[in-house]
Amino acid sequence: MNGIKAPSLARDPLGEPETGLLLLDSRFRPNGRIWTHDTAINAALSAHAHGCGMVSRKRLHAMLTTLGLYVMAALLIGYFGVNALNGRHGLKAKESINRQIAKLSAERARLDNERTQWERRIALLKPSALDPDMLDERARALLYYADPNDLTLMLDHARPAPNGGP
Repeated sequence: MNGIKAPSLARDPLGEPETGLLLLDSRFRPNGRIWTHDTAINAALSAHAHGCGMVSRKRLHAMLTTLGLYVMAALLIGYFGVNALNGRHGLKAKESINRQIAKLSAERARLDNERTQWERRIALLKPSALDPDMLDERARALLYYADPNDLTLMLDHARPAPNGGP
C-alpha cells in the first residue's frame, strides 16, 4: 500500500480502532485492556460494513423475519385465548351451560315429584288395590255430584262494599 495505512473500518466496544485481528481465546488485547469472549463476539456482530451506519439487507431481513414470527405467534396465542373465553366451547359458554343444567335439574326434580304423586294415585285405582273412597271422591269431583249426606258450603265471591258498608 506504499506506506499509507488504511483507516480502520470499525471500532471495538471500548472505542479503540480494531487491528483487524480478533483474538477470541485471549483475555487481553495488546494494549492491556480486558477483552472477554462476549465482547469480542458483540464487536464482530456490530461492526458496520464500509463504515456506514446503515443496516445491511441481510440483517434487516433477519430482523424483520424475527419480528414477523413474534407478531404471528402473538396473534395466534391471542386468537386461541379469545376463543378459549368467548368461543362455542369457551368459558362463557360453559358457564351458560352450567346455569342451564341447574335450571333443568330443578325442573326435573319437580316433575319427578309430580310423577311420583300421580303413580301413587294411579296405584290406588288399580283393580287389585281399588279404594272405594278414592273412587267415590274422584267420580264426584269430575261429575260435580254431591252425596245427600254431604255438607255443602256456598261461598259468595262478591266484592266487599266500599267504606265498610253491607
